[in-house]
Amino acid sequence: MIDLHTHSRVSDGSETPGRVVELAAEAGCSAMALTDHDSLAGLEEAGRVAARLGVRLVPGCEVSCRKPAPPPGAPRIEGSVHVLVYFVEPGDGPLQNELVKLRGDRAVRNRELAARLEELGTGITYDDVLAEAGDEGGIGRPHFARALVKAGAVEDIDDAFDRYLADGRPGYVPKARLDPPDVARLAHESGGVAVLAHPLSTGLSPQHLERMVAELAEGGLDGIEAVYSSYSPDQRSVLRRIASRNGLVATGGSDFHGSFKPGLFVGTGRGDLNVPDDLLDTLEGRRG
Repeated sequence: MIDLHTHSRVSDGSETPGRVVELAAEAGCSAMALTDHDSLAGLEEAGRVAARLGVRLVPGCEVSCRKPAPPPGAPRIEGSVHVLVYFVEPGDGPLQNELVKLRGDRAVRNRELAARLEELGTGITYDDVLAEAGDEGGIGRPHFARALVKAGAVEDIDDAFDRYLADGRPGYVPKARLDPPDVARLAHESGGVAVLAHPLSTGLSPQHLERMVAELAEGGLDGIEAVYSSYSPDQRSVLRRIASRNGLVATGGSDFHGSFKPGLFVGTGRGDLNVPDDLLDTLEGRRG
C-alpha cells in the first residue's frame, strides 16, 4: 500500500512532515509522497524520518493551476485544477525556481487576504493567522479559517470557506497560477512527472472530463488521480478507464491534511483506500 497525496504544516496540513511519515509507517505504507502546495520545503525532515522507519519517500508537491477552457458544450469548470508533481528534489531547477516565485506571490496574497478580512470586521489579524500556521511560509487558507473559528466569526472551517474564503466570497483573493501544461513541462524538465489531482473537483461530467484529460495528455500530463479518498468505487473505475484510454497512469492518494480535513487518514483515506505498491514503478517509468 502506498499514498501519493499528503500535506504537512509546510502548506495547509496540521502535522509536521516527519509526523506524516510516521503515520504512513503506522498505516503500513511501503511508500508515500509528501505533496505540499507549491513547496518542497518539508522533504528534508520527511526524508530523515522515512529513512529511519524504512518508508520510501517520493519527493513531490501540488501546484494550483489556472482552469483550462472547458471542452465544447461543457459548462464552466466549477472547482479547482491542481497538478501533483513527483520525483522532483529540492534545489535549483526549472520547477523548483518557479515554486519560489509562486510562494512569493502567495505571501503577498496572504497579507492582502488578512487586510480584507479585517476590513470585513471579522476580528482577526495577520498575526492571528501566523499563530495558527507557525511560520509565514506555510500560511494557507485553512489557517485563516481556523483563526476565524477562534475569533467566533464563523461556526467551523467549512463555514469560513462558505462565508469568506472560497472563490467568489467576500474575502477571496486570487493568487498567481500556472497552466497545467506548463506545470507538466517544468516537471519533466526537472526530472519529474505530472498528475492531475482529484479530477472530479472540476465538476465536469465523465464525457467532458475525458475530453479535458485528453487535451492535457497531449500537453504532457502523465497520470490522473483515480483512487481518491472521497470517490466511490464506481467513480474510481470510471477514472481508471479514462486514464487507460488516454495512455495515462491511474494514481491514488488520501489527500491527508490532518485536523484540517477530519476523518482522512494517511494510507487508507476514509478507510477503503488501497493504492497498490506496483503503481509507483509504473509512474516512475514515465520519467524521461
